Formats: sequence, structure tokens, C-alpha cells
Amino acid sequence: MALDRSEGLAETARALAAGEVTSRALVERTLARIEASQESLNAFRIVRAEAALAEADAADRQLASPGARRPLLGVPVAVKDDMDVAGEPTAFGCCGEFPPVAEDGEAVRRLRAAGAVIIGKTNTCEFGQWPFTEGPAFGATRNPWSTEHTPGGSSGGSAAAVAAGLVPAALGSDGAGSVRIPAAWTHLVGIKPQRGRVSTWPRGESFQGITVNGTLARTVADAALLLDAASGNHAQDPHQPPHLDMSGAVGRDPGRLRIALSLKPPFTAVPARLLPEVRTRVVELAERLAALGHFVEEADPPYGQIGLTFVPRATAGIAERVGEAPFPALLDRRTRDAARLGRLLGGAPLRAARRAESALHRRIGSFFTSYDVVLAPTTAAPPPRIGALLELSGFATDRAMIAACPYAWPWNVLGWPGVNVPAGFTPDGLPVGAQLLGPANSEPLLVQVAAQLEAELRWAEKWPSPPVTAHSAAA
Repeated sequence: MALDRSEGLAETARALAAGEVTSRALVERTLARIEASQESLNAFRIVRAEAALAEADAADRQLASPGARRPLLGVPVAVKDDMDVAGEPTAFGCCGEFPPVAEDGEAVRRLRAAGAVIIGKTNTCEFGQWPFTEGPAFGATRNPWSTEHTPGGSSGGSAAAVAAGLVPAALGSDGAGSVRIPAAWTHLVGIKPQRGRVSTWPRGESFQGITVNGTLARTVADAALLLDAASGNHAQDPHQPPHLDMSGAVGRDPGRLRIALSLKPPFTAVPARLLPEVRTRVVELAERLAALGHFVEEADPPYGQIGLTFVPRATAGIAERVGEAPFPALLDRRTRDAARLGRLLGGAPLRAARRAESALHRRIGSFFTSYDVVLAPTTAAPPPRIGALLELSGFATDRAMIAACPYAWPWNVLGWPGVNVPAGFTPDGLPVGAQLLGPANSEPLLVQVAAQLEAELRWAEKWPSPPVTAHSAAA
């Protein structure tokens, strides 16, 4: 048996455990797909061909011997290029030759412990700042649904790789929607978990705690399975939420829920408007949830001026990264400008922003005494064209980002979980998404609702057409 690109993470793991396919065959096939698609999609910064084949051979030896099976033994997966993989550089979207790191980051270590083969590291924009995946370090990563458009960012390489069927699932990171936005724009499930659920070690906090690691997959079950495999903490992690069984939540009846449909953008410094072609798709999801028996009504969380707490944390995080960069002169001018602002805000404003989080938890948490889940657009617009934001000034970039993506970032300030689900397509055939949002440690409930929608909408059956990697099918 040779699995095709439509087989997901769970099915691939099952076929390997049953002896229906070898890990080497899967990895060889994956490498051929990546090579065939790299010119058109450019999803990967690093492809670990030799190392991945060696890991596959080791997995096959374990699969051939009796004993307990690790959940992802022999399955090829990808990780974003902000995550340390031993023996590989971590350039995080930046120009220059970076030295290889000595050790896996904690999330990668846990994937390996689950038996996964790390096939490569996916492209991301510089320090993950923007909702597009382009830059002079690697060019432009393109959307499998329309190669004239971005897959989003900053986990755009991971999203493109999964959407095109190069890998069954991948890790990304989310600091202002960077898992959920590319998931929305490539027709994927993207889980942004509770802060600390997936370790960001060797950083105890990433970008002052607003950035977390999450998963991208075509189905809720696959996104949950990868999340279970990657979850857990380094002993020195400052945030260590309780263990949760994400896979066990898939298919479990959530009961009749109170769902708030929130269409109003949170506080933004410049105008943002939900475009009608996105609004229509999100409202249709709300209607589907109501038809499933949930109580749905329009209501907006009491965000207040939450944006004032986001900017100091985001820019101070950029300043930290720029301070560590080996080639600061090669950085985008917008990165350097953001770092200067971050250094200005890194004292009292940053401390005030961090202190404000507990008050925000209380105020917005009170909303969840009336509602169980929030349904909101993931973005206000469909994916922009390649190059549309690349050469803008810093201020123009901020305006364009806020106009397209005003909905995702508040949950990064709060550190709470959110799940993007595919919401359908615009009349032009571009994917858009909606996010299910909940309070602390609500991932199982969000996964239950997402799986309930998936059972109705069967979104995983839709693929980019024509398939980007069709010419590699014989590989």
C-alpha cells in the first residue's frame, strides 16, 4: 500500500503500525512532493532529506519489533522555522547564514518522543511579524488554492505544506493569529492552545508571553493528535497548564451551548471593516451551529482598549529578537523600527501591559458566565496577493494588517485557546475561516464544537485544484 496525499496524520500512523506501509516509503514520497512543489509553493526553508531518511529507517526497525507503539512512530511532519531542531539553523525568516543549534526545542523533542520524523522546517516571515510569508531570505511562499495569493503568516510555510498535502500536519506558532490566520486562508484547522500547553522552550516565554506553539492539519482529529504529541513542559517553563486529552474530545457531544457570534472588530487604532464575502461565510457557520441545537446570538466580548496592552509586549519581543540577531543590518527596516519602539516601551509600559492581563482575564472572563464559546471571523478579508504588503512602510503595513486581520490578536494577550475552522470560500474561490474562542483550558470544548462542524461540512474532502503536486504522484 502506498498512501496518497489525502491520508491524514491519524490514518498514516495507523497504516504504519499495521505494516501497510514503511516509514522510508512515506518519507521518500514526502521528499519527492516537497521537491516537486518547492518552485511553485516554496513552503520549506530547510528540507532534512538525509536526516529524515535515517530517522525513517530507525522508525521502521522499531515498527518491525514487538512492543508498545509510539503514537506518531514513523510519520513525517514539519515544524516552523522558529523552532529549534538539533543540527539545523533557526533563522526565523531572517537573512544570513545561521549556525546549527545543538539541541531540539522542547516541542520538537516531544514530537520525536512520539516517534515523528521531522521532515523539515517551514518558511515564516521575519520574526513572525506579519500575516504574509515573504522576504528576501527565501522569496515568497504561495497559497496552494491560488499561487498568486499568500497563504498568510506567519506560519504560512506550515499551512501551505499541509494544504497541498506535502505533510499530513505541521507545527506553527501564533503571536497575533499566526496559526489561525494561515489556517483560515488555506482551508485548514488551526489550533492556538492555552499559553504553555506546548512549550516554547528554550524560551520560557516567546514575545513576552503572547506567542504560543500550535498545530495545523486538515481535520480536527489530526490537529488534536499533533497537539497531544507536542504538548507538555520543560521543567523551567513559567506556564504549565494542566494536562488535557485533545484527541479524546474529538467526537464527544458538547451538549447544547450558548454561542456568542462576535462580528465587531476589537479595539484597533485604525479602521477595520469585515468584508461582506467573509461575513456571509461566518454567519452561515453560526446558522449551522444553531441548526445543530446550540443557542447562538450576536454579542461581543468586553475587549475595551485591549490593544494598548498588546503593542508593548509585541514590540518588546521584537526588540529582544533583534538584540540577539547575528546580522542586524540585514533585517527589514520595519523590524528595526519595531525594535526601536519596543526598547522605548520595554520599561514601565511593558510592566503595565503585563499587569493588565489579570484585569482583562476578569473582565473578559465574566463574558463566559453568559456564553460558553465565541464564534468570530478569523480575518476580515480573504488572503491578499503576493507582494501586496512586502514593500510597504511600517505604518502602511500596520494599517493593512489591521484592516485584514483585526480579530485574532486579543486571545494572544489573554493566553487563551482558539481554533480556526474552515468557513468556505469567497466567490473568487479563496478560503476564509472562523475562529472558536474560549476561556482558559477550554481546548477540549472548542475541539468538540469544531469536530461537530466538520462532521456536517466535511471540509477535508475539498482540495486545491488542480493539485499542485499532481506531477509527483508516481514518486
